[in-house]
Parts: sequence; structure tokens; C-alpha cells
Amino acid sequence: MEAIQFIQLTAENVLLLFLVGFVGGMVSGFIGSGGAFILTPAMMSLGVPAVVAVASNMAHKFPKALVGSMKRARYGQVDVKLGVVMGVFAEGGVMVGKNVMTSIRAAYGPAGTDLYVSAVFVVVLAVVGAFVLRDALREKHNGPGNVFEPRLTRLAKRVHRLHIPGTMMHFNSIGTRVSVLVIAPLGFATGLLAASIAVGGFIGVPALIYVLGVPALMATATELVVAFVMGLGGSLYYAMDGFVDIRLSMIILAGSLFGIQIGAIGTTYVKDYVVKLVMATIMLTVLVSRFFYIPGYLNKLGSWSGLAADTIANLNAVGQFVLAFALIFGALMILTALYRGIREHRRHRADAMVLAEQVME
Repeated sequence: MEAIQFIQLTAENVLLLFLVGFVGGMVSGFIGSGGAFILTPAMMSLGVPAVVAVASNMAHKFPKALVGSMKRARYGQVDVKLGVVMGVFAEGGVMVGKNVMTSIRAAYGPAGTDLYVSAVFVVVLAVVGAFVLRDALREKHNGPGNVFEPRLTRLAKRVHRLHIPGTMMHFNSIGTRVSVLVIAPLGFATGLLAASIAVGGFIGVPALIYVLGVPALMATATELVVAFVMGLGGSLYYAMDGFVDIRLSMIILAGSLFGIQIGAIGTTYVKDYVVKLVMATIMLTVLVSRFFYIPGYLNKLGSWSGLAADTIANLNAVGQFVLAFALIFGALMILTALYRGIREHRRHRADAMVLAEQVME
């Protein structure tokens, strides 16, 4: 087992990690995501090696996923059977992803995994952030009177018609039988991405909705089961090689448990497109932040040796500034949306009371 140099936990680092966990939890509660697309880059910016950041993030996520899935199950929103089946295949993706990470580290050192994780983040956040922003702008333009009725995609209809003997399983959330051979690659891809950047939901949730035809509400709840299964296994895989820094996991978990309550409350007072706008803004800003670190990693690997040390330091400083801006701006967006939503709710309630009094008179 390789000896990993964990960062020193000074009072300043502990406070920063707690605040990062708080903001990540607030984002998680507000947009229904694990918040790892904030937490992993933030931990790397504090000097945590990429593989340790991913591993420690997975270790902090799976307890939250368990609690979240149990709560959602009380409301009948979780398809446990589908979540477990997809989670088993996701575990295979986690194993491959973890081996890819450790192989890159063995071949190119910490700079190699830092570059790999950063590059994956840039690509994934660009794609997902662009789609989320497009949907948010469409919903805002359509207005509250033009409600979009979700329906099965053509792909989901084809999947439902596909029959492969010996592989069919019935799932309550879908309302029909689906071949396990269709679920297998979806779960594998989810686990592979989770082991790379600790964010598997970027594939898992869209796959459940658009490929399998699971309703959006049940898809986000069922993905929590997948996250628990692959997070538990992934944490053990990484821990056996000494990559999990349990101190980091506990600090960001403590912060996120506070933040997630505020974020969850905020969703009850704001429109759906506002949630998506916040999500897209944070994603694209974090993307820009991670982009500024890539030249420094390339320099360490000898692929961009012409960069001066001062230039690399300045680029890293810009990356840190942009990330800090993303955290602060995201938190302010959520708090502002929460404040406006509560104020509007109170105004409507006051107007309703006045109208009721007038009717009684």
C-alpha cells in the first residue's frame, strides 16, 4: 500500500473545509445533487491530492445517500430494487475507475491524477452545465402558465419494447419489465464517473429518466440508493490503498449536514428554473476555476515546460479566486432566492387573508 501524504489540518484548513462542506451541503439540498462538483475541486485547491479528494468525497457521500434514500422511501419515491441492481453494476464501474486512477498515479505521479480529474471535470461540467442552463432558460421563457408535461423519450419506449429472454426484470418505478443488459452499462458508466470525480449522478439520473423512463422525482430518489451502494464499495476500495483521509470526510460531512437543511428549505419557496439557474451558474464557474490549474499540472508532467513559476502561481491564484467566487456567489444566490421566495410566500398569504376577511364581511 502506497504511503499518501495527507495535508496538515491547521485551524485555517479545518475552518475552510467546514465552510466548503457547508456551501456544498447547501447546494446539495437546493439542487438535489451531492455537491461533489464543488467539494472535490475545493479540496484540490486546498492542496489535497486529486485521488485523496475523490476517495474522501465518496466516503462522506454514502452516509448522506443512505439517510436521504431512507427519507425519500417513506414517501414512496424510491425503487429499491432498481437502485440495488444498478448499484451493483455501478460497483464494477467504480472498481475500473479506481484502477484507472491508481494506474495514472503510478505512471505519472500525483500531477497525473490531478490533471486527469481536472480534465474530466472541465468536460463533464461543460456538457452538463450547458444542458441545465438551456433547460432553465427555456422554463423561464415559457413562464409558469406553460407547464411541461414529462413523457417517455423514444429511447425509453424502445427499451421498454426490447425483450431479451432470461434478462428481464420488473421494476415498479418503470411499470414494466426491462432487460438487465440495458441497466448494466448505465450503472457501469455511473460508477466509472463517480470513481473519477466523485459525481456519478450526472450520468445516473439522466439515464434513469431518459433511457429507462423513470419519473424524475423517483429517479433522483432512486439514484441515492445507487450512490450509497457504489459509495460504500468505492470508499472501501480506495481505503485499502490508503487514499481515504477520514478527517476530511468528517469535516466536510459536518459542514454539509448544516448546509443541506438550508438548501432543502429553499427549494420549497423557489421556482424550478431558479434551481437550475443556480446549478448551471455554479457548475460553469467551477469549470473555469479548474481550467486555470491545468497548465500547472502539464508543467509538472513536462508537457508544458516553458511556463515560468510566477505564471503558474498566478494561474493557480486565479483558479482559487474563481472557485472562491463560485462558492460565495452560489451561497448568495441560494440565500437570496430563499429570502425572495419567503417574502413572496408571505405576501401571497397576507393577500389571501385580506381577501378572506373581505368575503366574510
